[in-house]
Amino acid sequence: MASKIIDPAGPGGTDGGPPAGSGVPADGADAEGGAGAAPAAAASGARTDRGARAPSEAPVASAAPFGPGAVAGSEAAVDPGAAVAFGTPAGAAPSATDDATDSSAGGATDGTGRPARDPFLDNAKFLLIVLVVIGHTWPMGLVEGSRTVKAGYLWISAFHMPAFILLSGYFSRGFTGRPAQLRKLVAGVLVPYLVFEVLYTAVETAAWGKPFRLTLTEPTFVCWFLAALFVWRLTVPLWRVIPWPLPVAVLVSLAAGTSTLGDDLALPRVLMFLPWFVLGLALRPAHFARLRTSVPLRWCAPLVLAAGGAAAYALAPGTDVHWLWMSYGQAELGATTLPYLLVRLALFAVTALMTGAFLAVVPRRTRWITAFGAVTLYPYLLHGLLTTAAHGYGWDAPLRPLGPLGAGLLTVCGAAVAVLLSTAPVRRLARPLIEPPVPGLTRPRRRGRSPGTSEPRTA
Repeated sequence: MASKIIDPAGPGGTDGGPPAGSGVPADGADAEGGAGAAPAAAASGARTDRGARAPSEAPVASAAPFGPGAVAGSEAAVDPGAAVAFGTPAGAAPSATDDATDSSAGGATDGTGRPARDPFLDNAKFLLIVLVVIGHTWPMGLVEGSRTVKAGYLWISAFHMPAFILLSGYFSRGFTGRPAQLRKLVAGVLVPYLVFEVLYTAVETAAWGKPFRLTLTEPTFVCWFLAALFVWRLTVPLWRVIPWPLPVAVLVSLAAGTSTLGDDLALPRVLMFLPWFVLGLALRPAHFARLRTSVPLRWCAPLVLAAGGAAAYALAPGTDVHWLWMSYGQAELGATTLPYLLVRLALFAVTALMTGAFLAVVPRRTRWITAFGAVTLYPYLLHGLLTTAAHGYGWDAPLRPLGPLGAGLLTVCGAAVAVLLSTAPVRRLARPLIEPPVPGLTRPRRRGRSPGTSEPRTA
């Protein structure tokens, strides 16, 4: 199966294919568009990655594990259709998200009778997007060339995508597969996926000199998450009837890692990241309320994050970052079955601790970043176009030899890009790409809506 470039799950750049020493030959022609392209990518510090080309807190519990009865207000209490982890795209059609109230804060309203957004969840989403963008500014040559930078890479990769996926599951609890929900899912996830598959293919053709080859079943760069979310969302009704859904999802994830899977629809990531989506389905507002209000948890969380950083620094020299991408199985990682399973189980535990600690330190009240948490689909989809071009054209080449200093400068640039791409002017320009009108699936945007304030809610 053809490889595609740039790691879309962890901090960015590109990688030449399967891990070194894995025994799996890298497909240089497929990965980089020609027999001699892979060495060029390696020289640039870029990396490819299989499966992606390259470059409310009303504490109401429910007896049901997840689903329509999970929160007061029935199935309409959660967003069933949009790309929930990203938040509401600016100016999104009301029909796509009007039934999403799981981001409401204790039943409060926004003055129009609609549930108010929960700033905690919006803050969490935006901070995670910032980590995604920052990581994607780091070329692999820079990561592997500095122990400190690699430790930062490992630290980010340990929790940022699992946390994103967990939130996606949390906001998917109300999905039952009704026709209206399916229309929203197609309009909010599948259509942007198709649009950006074309855009990313065009950008990497220009920046990397690759032939323009559109393969819609093999997600490009960050588009893998849209493909995975589409599949995960469709499976929500299934997880309602499966006994012990989380242990089953863990077994599926482990089995996927011991199997040889192709790249279609980012299948390795769909299955290996699955437990975090299913865990999100099982969470309740009360769980997040405990993270936000428990003084011991909030005091311990920074210590857990610091310990994670120290462990990442200690383990960085001998750690293969491909373990965290969840796109390579045991054969590609050069591991035998038992050690592979033990490492994966350890990673589950570490990721759970890091994710919980991160959520515990997220600001609980409205901050200047809060409004950006409602529109995270914009920086998520747009930033990859910039990083693909930057790595391909070598715009970041002067910073690569600088080690931690270069990573620090790229970190500042990445955070600034995340903020910039969340602003209203950028959203207005990009709206036709991210929210293209689809007859029969979307309704016209209401005039006078203020994106990021009174817009429809998805998270």
